[in-house]
Amino acid sequence: MEERSQHAERKKGGIITMPFIFANEICEKLAVVGFGTNMLSYLTTQLHLPLTKAANTITNFGGTAALTPLIGAFVADAFAGRFWTITVASIIYQIGMISLTISAILPKLRPPPCTQDHKVCTEANSGQLAILYISLLLTALGSGGIRPCVVAFGADQFDETDPKQKTATWKFFNWYYFCMGASILVAVTVIVYIQDNIGWGWGLGIPTIAMALSIIAFIFGYPLYRNLDPAGSPFTRLIQVCVAAYKKRKVTMVSDPKFLYENEDLDAAISLGGKLIHTKNMKFLDKAAVVTEEDNVKSPNPWKLNTVHRVEELKSLIRMGPIWAAGILLITAYAQQSTFSLQQAKTLDRHLTKSFEIPAASMSVFTQTSMLSTIIFYDRVFVPIIRKFTGLERGISFLTRMAIGFFISLLATLVAGFVELKRKDAAMAHGLIDLPGDIIPMSVFWLMPQYCLHGIAEAFMSIGHLEFFYDQAPESMRSTATALFWLSISAGSYTSTLLVTLVHKFSAGPGGSNWLPNTNLNRGKLENFYWLITLLQFVNLIYYLFCAKFYTFKPVQVWKAEDEKVEEDAIELTSHV
Repeated sequence: MEERSQHAERKKGGIITMPFIFANEICEKLAVVGFGTNMLSYLTTQLHLPLTKAANTITNFGGTAALTPLIGAFVADAFAGRFWTITVASIIYQIGMISLTISAILPKLRPPPCTQDHKVCTEANSGQLAILYISLLLTALGSGGIRPCVVAFGADQFDETDPKQKTATWKFFNWYYFCMGASILVAVTVIVYIQDNIGWGWGLGIPTIAMALSIIAFIFGYPLYRNLDPAGSPFTRLIQVCVAAYKKRKVTMVSDPKFLYENEDLDAAISLGGKLIHTKNMKFLDKAAVVTEEDNVKSPNPWKLNTVHRVEELKSLIRMGPIWAAGILLITAYAQQSTFSLQQAKTLDRHLTKSFEIPAASMSVFTQTSMLSTIIFYDRVFVPIIRKFTGLERGISFLTRMAIGFFISLLATLVAGFVELKRKDAAMAHGLIDLPGDIIPMSVFWLMPQYCLHGIAEAFMSIGHLEFFYDQAPESMRSTATALFWLSISAGSYTSTLLVTLVHKFSAGPGGSNWLPNTNLNRGKLENFYWLITLLQFVNLIYYLFCAKFYTFKPVQVWKAEDEKVEEDAIELTSHV
């Protein structure tokens, strides 16, 4: 009966569930990117914040929004499950968007407009900023439940033990990112245009309505979903392994790893796709699986004795750490598009025709277009060709894919520095160096290479990063693993804030000179800032290649027939020294 119910459960899911799941992610991205991309304009033109304060507000919000997925992942993996976490988080997000829209509509929630000569601009008071920050916090909390769970919930719809569906999982990540990129493309064009030309009320109201519709659609698809039950708090299990290993630090190690404690019944809920087998590194953690005379092997106390599978869960996460850390600087480089690159675009000629001007925030359309084009090229052309040479179903490993992304990101900031030099030369040549409010007669399309290179880098690195976390994480921690992807984005955003603050502080010179000036970018040294990031990325690439070279992949043993299982009495007892 139990086998039949599991078989019925597996019949759920599949490609038919994707529209309901993607709709939620698309609308979340439409809202957060539609506002986030143009947020610098809102903070500087509507709330009248100084440039560096506005830039740091953006990266701090981005960092917080990328940090909250750890909370959402814990809730989903521990007790709520992914479906209910996404549903509740979406409602919280919806409340935040409604609050944000109201603050953009009501004049009392914004400072008065600047005078015509822009000499008198009243900065938003603490009350007005508090409403903004509370709205942003609600959307950040909502994102925390949506982001780590949507991608894991989508991948859950494909049964990895089924050979027919095995390849569908890694393709899912490409198309998940494609749909996300398409929604971002709409956000940076249509939504930003509405914000700049019609008003912020409509510019925020439309994504708010879209989000409400997506919540209804997501809930409507409930009968079709393949729902996996949460297996208890993964963080508790990790701590238990650490405590047990510490308590047994003086215990003699068993003569052979096969005598370490294993209990398939105990691990059944957290090893549906197979058990993790012992690895030779981090042997000090193996002490948690050493059985002593005091241990009850039939009903063990997890604070004193843990299975090899649980020890290897912790080892897997620790091994992922260095690769995770390498992704931080790419996000730091990418974050400059919504701050200083946007400010560059504002100073350049953005006219396509005499009457139509591209909004500065819509320059990221080149990032999204290049990313989407790269994903299609990668999936339809690159993988089938390279597969013939490597023999790998996915063409290249996710570690190789990430390395390519790191290198391209390095080129993006290198190019950005040279473009900034040309922009300042054009300002000098036309006598506009001290007129920051005037448009420099230089096409904004000079910025296109750096935007496009960032998009190509993201298609390689970010999707590879996401694949890496989902594939290498223990199966019971996949929401948590996806949260690590967003945590790297959080760390990258906060690193950007720290870097901007330090550079602004230590590059200050006599007469108000600065690499990153608050008012006149023409008098700054933005190219040096870009090249500093390039240098950091080069060092990071060397570090990543070293980590990837010595990385140990997660060892999984698929469940065998009943008569092939390891016998319970194959345990060697040891005693305290």
